[in-house]
Amino acid sequence: MWTLMIIFVLMNVVAIFHAYKFTHFSKDLSLKTDTPKSLTLGQKIKTIIFGVNNPRPENKTVPKKDFEVVKLKSNKEIECWSIIVQKSKGTVILFHGFSSEKSSLLEQSDIFNDLGYSTLLVDFMGSGGSEGNQTTIGFLESEQVKTAFEYIIEKNIENVYLYGSSMGAVAIMKSINDYKIKPKGVILECPFGTMSQTVSARFRNMGVPSFPMASLLVFWGGTQNGFWAFGHNPTEYAKKIKCPTLLLYGAKDDKVTRSEIDEIFNNLIGEKRLNIYKNAGHESYLEKYKSEWNRDVGLFMQKHH
Repeated sequence: MWTLMIIFVLMNVVAIFHAYKFTHFSKDLSLKTDTPKSLTLGQKIKTIIFGVNNPRPENKTVPKKDFEVVKLKSNKEIECWSIIVQKSKGTVILFHGFSSEKSSLLEQSDIFNDLGYSTLLVDFMGSGGSEGNQTTIGFLESEQVKTAFEYIIEKNIENVYLYGSSMGAVAIMKSINDYKIKPKGVILECPFGTMSQTVSARFRNMGVPSFPMASLLVFWGGTQNGFWAFGHNPTEYAKKIKCPTLLLYGAKDDKVTRSEIDEIFNNLIGEKRLNIYKNAGHESYLEKYKSEWNRDVGLFMQKHH
């Protein structure tokens, strides 16, 4: 019994370290942990024990077009880039994924601009020009989605669309569920099904069993950041999404399964469409399937304008 108790305590200590690093970015760029597939067995063991080092995401460039830097007060201060087009049809607000930043969305923003829409690119807390070094994988970020949405609505703009990739898609879904915001339409790329599933996928990609460490990591990650992480459930959030939705997925995604996507899609209650990119993983579909992404997004925006 003492042996089991010691093992249990050690597992929780490991989970506490791991959870903190998973939800807090490092300021030291040299500490970044390589992708799981490139790690040696020793490095994988070290990563499992001490957690993954993620440098704080910083914007790598700025828009080439005229833009305004906007600071918004939410649960954290967030920085946005506002790009206005003449005779705009509306505004698309763009939200990045985990361990990313708004500069990664400039190409998508350019396409929405070409379609006639102004854009607002948002840095979630802990990234780019926004406050802090914390991330909650879409949980607290959902309030920042609400803040950005209300900022645009206050400008009396009627056609407001939301675009999000991975964590950004999850934050959009939770914001609609929790705060009852009503965008004209949403474009969601590769949202995960539940917090437990996305954490388990990271263990799976390292070739190690997810039980029981994944559950401990979810528990401590939520506890350290002040929320019940087992309740972070985009599959359930989907049941409150009534607006037109374009759901995009890469068939070779090793972080989100097809069954997660199918369940989310089935739970959406508004007009919806699912597009699958056969050779894409958990990555930018625009980079790998530029013509198809342009076509799919263009048709969606045209249909629901």
